[in-house]
Amino acid sequence: MLTEVATAEQISRVISQATAPAFLLGAVAAFISVLITRMNRIVDRSNFLGALPEDHPGRNNLKLVLPRLKRRARLLNKAIECAVISGICTTVLVILAFASSFLNLRHEYGAAIMFSIALMFFAASLVALLLEVRAAQHDLDFYV
Repeated sequence: MLTEVATAEQISRVISQATAPAFLLGAVAAFISVLITRMNRIVDRSNFLGALPEDHPGRNNLKLVLPRLKRRARLLNKAIECAVISGICTTVLVILAFASSFLNLRHEYGAAIMFSIALMFFAASLVALLLEVRAAQHDLDFYV
């Protein structure tokens, strides 16, 4: 049984400290939406190229694009994975902050570590997106 219950002041402090992770969580959710939209465009394009009839003029040239699309899809998949892990870390951070407040435990060091891990995965996701954007730009050079 708990000997001490968290005070309103402690809970208020945790809520104010959870503001930054909440903003990060919102940014990650919006970012994942962007990544999924980009992935859907690549999948649609791959499906279109795969459905071309055998007698389509230029079919062989268009099939050369598929390995490039697969590489971009792998980069986006990695970006989505890292962004989801970042979101999970951020969510766990907020949950642990509230739980530690209710149990009167110190959470500052754990929160700093979890927030840093979440930011590292978010940064990795951004780097993967950068690589995918560069690959897409390089693909434009391939077509002209």
